[in-house]
Amino acid sequence: RAINNIVDITNYVMLEYGQPMHAFDYSCVDGGKITVRRAAEGEKMNTLDGQERILDTEMLVIADSKKPIAAAGVMGGENSEIKDDTKMIVFESANFFAPSVRKTSKKLGLRTESSARFEKGLDPNLTEEALDRACELICMLGAGEIVDGTIDVNNAKTEVKTVPLSHDWINFYLNIDASEADMTDILERLGMKVENGIVTVPSFRSDIENKYDLAEEIAKFYGYDNIKPLFFKADVRSGGFTEEQKFEIRLGEALRTSGLDEIMTYSFVSPKCFDKIGLPENAPERSVMKIKNPLGEDTSIMRTRALPSMLEVLSRNYNYRNPYAYLYEIATVYIKNPDETKLPDEKKVICFGFYGDNGDFYTLKGIVESILTAMNTKECEFIPCADNPSYHPGRTAEIFADGKKIGIFGQIHPLVAENYGIGGEVYAAEIPFDVLYEATAPEKTFKPLPKFPAVTRDLALICKDETSSGEIEKKIKALAGPCLEKIEIFDVYKGAQVAEGYKSIAYALVLRAEDKTLGENDIEAIMTNIIGGLEKDGISLRK
Repeated sequence: RAINNIVDITNYVMLEYGQPMHAFDYSCVDGGKITVRRAAEGEKMNTLDGQERILDTEMLVIADSKKPIAAAGVMGGENSEIKDDTKMIVFESANFFAPSVRKTSKKLGLRTESSARFEKGLDPNLTEEALDRACELICMLGAGEIVDGTIDVNNAKTEVKTVPLSHDWINFYLNIDASEADMTDILERLGMKVENGIVTVPSFRSDIENKYDLAEEIAKFYGYDNIKPLFFKADVRSGGFTEEQKFEIRLGEALRTSGLDEIMTYSFVSPKCFDKIGLPENAPERSVMKIKNPLGEDTSIMRTRALPSMLEVLSRNYNYRNPYAYLYEIATVYIKNPDETKLPDEKKVICFGFYGDNGDFYTLKGIVESILTAMNTKECEFIPCADNPSYHPGRTAEIFADGKKIGIFGQIHPLVAENYGIGGEVYAAEIPFDVLYEATAPEKTFKPLPKFPAVTRDLALICKDETSSGEIEKKIKALAGPCLEKIEIFDVYKGAQVAEGYKSIAYALVLRAEDKTLGENDIEAIMTNIIGGLEKDGISLRK
């Protein structure tokens, strides 16, 4: 839009030459001198659009002896703008560092025709040409009288850049068959001069540095479709996997074999997720890495635990009216480093969870056992856990291998499930990847197929509510001795015919001897020993 002759001339020259300029009211320039400097931290100025701008030390400004009068390369200041009563002006034409202009423009939230040109990089030799053209237009329009001479803080001309041109090398490099005359013609059409195998690069082509850049320009005009394909001559070798990568692949197969579907969730989560899973205020998981430029509050921190992400997906499935969902993720969590100058520790965690399809605690326990078996984990035991706020205190167990805790599984606390809008029971497990990897036996041991048949017996027991099935299994294994090959729970019952405060747990036992076929007397002796031992601990046979 037209403003006045002086401002219109600077805009016209910018469009004609591509070189932004600015005009200052000389009477508003304190000290009669302008300089380019970095702004002071918190320094303020009003730009021509009437907005107050707060500057910092990374921004360049054009200033007089007292104050900034323009944001360099972006916009001038109100305190030196051309007015109707302006009698003397100063034209400024400069070549500012492109990244600096872009950063200033972005921080101020101010993108102008000037900044759009400067941030792409300009020909430094245009500055004086633009000044001369502006002065010429002043004279042509009778808009003022020109004072002889220019003031230049850096009058050094940009050195002429030359690059040697090797016709044979470019043909070899591009695998083409172009004549030297064709190459010369292409480069000269691009504004370059070619003499005696030396290419003189124009100042506006700051991207041309070496012979590879010349080859790129020639390839564009020669036509990529005219370049002959050349097969790669070196041997191509297939890569391999590390032992941990192989373990992760096997783990994924084991999880899918157990009926779980893989999900992939974002590592960015909401700070509210810790409250939703019931973590206390002093929990170490609340020490997080915060995102400087989050998309929103829901993605403002890096997760330190995978469970909230799993529950979010289960909640989404539940709200979509899916009758059941069985999911897993090998997720990455980010543990904040005490040293603020270092990146967080990235750790992988196996997290899986489900709801619906009549799944219960023993379904979850079976999945955990099948995965541990598939991964050849060392001898494991499950110990009841009642102090994890995210899980049900009476239906949760920690996993131990060789006396070391390697994970936790159980029913999600009803209040936590309610926080995620999931009705009914929800079950989940969390196992750190590196801990599980370390707990894996180096080699699998194989046994020959048994020579003698197995015998199955069912055992229904009555025990107190607080007695865990893990404790009973451990006792049965000790009482049965080496003939017990396998033990599985197939029923848990509370209700009629079972006293208040008690429950019934039914086990399927598989018995087999390595050296003979078990007779009825042998089986009877084993079962009598199991029942008698359990009765001493207050666990009786259901009748």
